[in-house]
Amino acid sequence: MTRPVPGSAGPPTAPGAVPTAPPTPGRSPWSRIRPATVGLPLLGLVVTVAVWWAVTSGLHLVHPASLPPPQAVGSSLTASADVLFPALGTTTLMTLLGFLLSTVAGVLIGMALAASRRVERMFAPLLVAINAVPKIALGPLLVVSVGWGTKPILTMVFLLCFFPIVLSTATGLTTTPADLAELARSLNASWWQSFRKVRFPAALPQIFVGLKVAMPLAAIGAVIGEFYSDKPGLGYQILQYNGVGDTATAWAAIVLIAAMSILLYSALSLVERLALPWVRATTSAR
Repeated sequence: MTRPVPGSAGPPTAPGAVPTAPPTPGRSPWSRIRPATVGLPLLGLVVTVAVWWAVTSGLHLVHPASLPPPQAVGSSLTASADVLFPALGTTTLMTLLGFLLSTVAGVLIGMALAASRRVERMFAPLLVAINAVPKIALGPLLVVSVGWGTKPILTMVFLLCFFPIVLSTATGLTTTPADLAELARSLNASWWQSFRKVRFPAALPQIFVGLKVAMPLAAIGAVIGEFYSDKPGLGYQILQYNGVGDTATAWAAIVLIAAMSILLYSALSLVERLALPWVRATTSAR
């Protein structure tokens, strides 16, 4: 046996053993964020605003009544903040509620389609037909069928988000890697054990693809639903300001909708990174 080094902790090292490096302190998830992760989106924002300014104020290619310059939209956003930001809260709430309802229903229906080929053949054409209907044309009909308030908004969000979540869930559950499925069979796993331990975890990346497609659609659905609702969200405010010719404030509301969509999508992407660390490990080299 070799003697421990004076002042060192731990048992002595056996002869011929390879010394192991001391454990390094764990890195925070925030320390893994590369500068490009934040810098490139900011650069894209700067370029977008610069092009917007050049088209409206620099080259005067667009009439200000159609597309106000960014400085006018910013001034209107500041002047109408007491109206637009509460409306932003309303639209965000409707977006999240509709998205959650769509997620629960879409995942359950997708599981049913993946579990039975007969169920898939029976209901898949109906789902495709519902998805093909222009949703904005249903707005006036929703007011008649479900009434005013939040119901037409949530229904519109649901109709827009439902199909991609169903499709991604069914696709993920029916494309389990063959080696994982064979492993479950070799261990004599029951249907529920195979689903819980193998099929559903393997389908999660595909399910998140559908969720990330549905999140911006949820914001679109909330705004369209507010066109036909008395709920004072951003869609309602766009109609009101556009009706009185205040296009700058209407565009300020549109900018808030875009910012809300970006933040919600980014939050969902963060949830995906935390929930699927193995996917993050395989894509970290990109």
